[in-house]
Amino acid sequence: MKNEFRIRQYGRTELAMLYSPDIAPESAWKKLRKWIDHFPGLRKMLSELGYTGQERSFTPAQVAAIIQAIGEP
Repeated sequence: MKNEFRIRQYGRTELAMLYSPDIAPESAWKKLRKWIDHFPGLRKMLSELGYTGQERSFTPAQVAAIIQAIGEP
């Protein structure tokens, strides 16, 4: 049975590893950053939610925006 994804605060690497569990944590984070830049409007939406790129974690609202653009991990 698959665990249901919960929208909550996630560390950036923690969230990245949910999307790419089979690669190294730093590589997973780099991949998620590229996805954030790739999906139209996602970087802007995150910025409007207070994301600057320097944070070590995503707020629940930021996680929801990522899920909306990319889909659940």
